[in-house]
Amino acid sequence: MKQREFLQAVQSHIARSAVSASTMRGRGHAGAAAAAREFLRHARLSSFGGKPPKFSRSLDRETDALLAALPRGARQWGLARKVLNIFLRDCMYTTYLEAAYGLGAREEVFEIPLDSVTGEHLNRLAGRGELPRWPGVKNLTPQISAQFQVVAAAEAAKRGVARVHLDALWWA
Repeated sequence: MKQREFLQAVQSHIARSAVSASTMRGRGHAGAAAAAREFLRHARLSSFGGKPPKFSRSLDRETDALLAALPRGARQWGLARKVLNIFLRDCMYTTYLEAAYGLGAREEVFEIPLDSVTGEHLNRLAGRGELPRWPGVKNLTPQISAQFQVVAAAEAAKRGVARVHLDALWWA
C-alpha cells in the first residue's frame, strides 16, 4: 500500500469518528454530518502545518469551505468551525499519543476492531465455511475473535499494512 493511500484512509477514519452524533447534536440538519465527513476526508492537512499566521489563515479558509459544503440549512459558521476544530484536534492527538507511549512500535500486534463491517469483509476473504458466521459484537468470544484476527493478519500481510488499519480502509 502506498503511503498516500494509507494517510488518506487514516484521514477518512478520523473524519468519520470526529463528526459524531454528539458533534452535530441538536442541529437538526439532515445530511450535515455526511457532508462534513466528506469534506474533511479531503481537507488539505498540509496547510495547517505552518506558523500561527499561516495556520489561522488556513483555519479561516477551510472553515469557509466547509461552511459552503454543508447543506443550506446547516450553514452555520459556529458549527463549521466546531467540526473543523474537533477534526484537527483528533488528527493532532494521534501523533501526541503515539509519541508519548511508543504505540507505533507495537503497531504489528494491534488487532483490527471487529464489528459487522469488518466481520463481513473477513468472512468474504476467508471463503465459505472458513470462519464462523459473524455472531455480532455482543456474542463475540475470545475464540471466535482469534479466528477473525488470524484472517485479518493474513490479509494485512498481503496489503503490506498492520491489521489494525484494515478497518480504516474498509470503512473509508
